[in-house]
Amino acid sequence: MTKAIYREEYGVFLAVLKRRRLEAGLTQETCSTALGRPQSFMSDVERGVRRLDIIQIRDLCKVMGCDLPELIAEFESELRRS
Repeated sequence: MTKAIYREEYGVFLAVLKRRRLEAGLTQETCSTALGRPQSFMSDVERGVRRLDIIQIRDLCKVMGCDLPELIAEFESELRRS
């Protein structure tokens, strides 16, 4: 099986994360700072260079003002559309 970062689904997930961040009115810098990370962290995440584990995704959801099940539901919905 192809590594997840090279699969179409991973691109969809990254697009959902970026859209959520923008809808929350957060820049990469403000989002990264809220997570205690440098600005390059969110840049790397959104470009697919850095992978997130489930705990980091949950933390990111809190920063963006959503919860993990909500994010996953949106991701699944996007997958069905593509």
